Amino acid sequence: MNGERMRARRMIFSAVTLILGGYLSFSLWGGEPIYSGAKSDHFDGERFFNLVEKIERRYVSALRGVVSGDQGLGQWDKLPNKHYGPPVERVMGKALRVTFINHSTTLIQTEGLNILTDPIWSDYCGPLPLASPYRYRPPGLRFEELPQIDVVVVSHSHYDHMDIPSLKRLSERFEPQVLVGIGNAELLRKEGIKNVKELDWWDSTQVHPNLEVVGVPAQHWSRRNVGDKNKRLWMGYVFNTPHGAHYFAGDTAMGPHFKMIKERFGGMRLALLPIGAFRPESIMEGSHISPVEALNAHELLGAETSVAIHWGTFRLGMDGQFEAVDVLKTALVQRMHAGEVIDFRVLDFGESLELK
Repeated sequence: MNGERMRARRMIFSAVTLILGGYLSFSLWGGEPIYSGAKSDHFDGERFFNLVEKIERRYVSALRGVVSGDQGLGQWDKLPNKHYGPPVERVMGKALRVTFINHSTTLIQTEGLNILTDPIWSDYCGPLPLASPYRYRPPGLRFEELPQIDVVVVSHSHYDHMDIPSLKRLSERFEPQVLVGIGNAELLRKEGIKNVKELDWWDSTQVHPNLEVVGVPAQHWSRRNVGDKNKRLWMGYVFNTPHGAHYFAGDTAMGPHFKMIKERFGGMRLALLPIGAFRPESIMEGSHISPVEALNAHELLGAETSVAIHWGTFRLGMDGQFEAVDVLKTALVQRMHAGEVIDFRVLDFGESLELK
């Protein structure tokens, strides 16, 4: 009985830490530069805001679910990876190859260009090793195996997406074009990271004759320290090519932006959509999509193919290591039985998908 009580107490303590303190691991007292610019439909002169009002996080109901046993803390284990080998150096023309590396880090290869999204090779995602989420699986691609990187996009300032050590290594080795939302560039420049350019929502930059990168809205938030919440912009990206548009969501909840992106760019050839850190939904639904919502986003985007990201690397919610994947696969089977054909892939760490 005492052992069962101790395990229950540990579960509740861990859950409380995740529910009430999880996002605080992304903050530290500090004085990084803050963005100052003209007011807009998503900036009030001091802070950025979403297209729709933020869903209020229901911490008490989430904690009540833990205490009652309705919301268990999912299992996570340190796991090795299968090694798939290094990627090809370049993919030319219409051919498209995407490699899932870990978390929200993917390598997109098309039109002779290599694009890296939200790169993180660090062992933990936070300001302090002992107080930050640590990785359960190594990156699916070793840093030394990367081909020449031409473009890096960073969706927002949270530590699991803007990993300064990884960005510094990339800048020193490849000197790629680094794209960030407005208000984020100074964070990188002061670390010696070169070729940084800021984008607002719907801003675009022509990084190559065959590649236009457009910053697009996301339903999320930002923070690096206690005093800078929502003072730097968060976003997703659309990669416009002569052979179709590709979408990287970054971190996002459901919102009108998926439909808006489809209306502006047409259906996506490829969409990279987050599925993890979705429990407890009473908290996470304001900033993350669930696996079922990811299927809805796939349809709203008119995507031909989607690939799951943001799962299985860092424990950032109460869901288990493979829970998001299992929920997604169950939902796909249910849709298939209903007569729907949805091309939504889950790639292993380091695994690549080729589209012709």
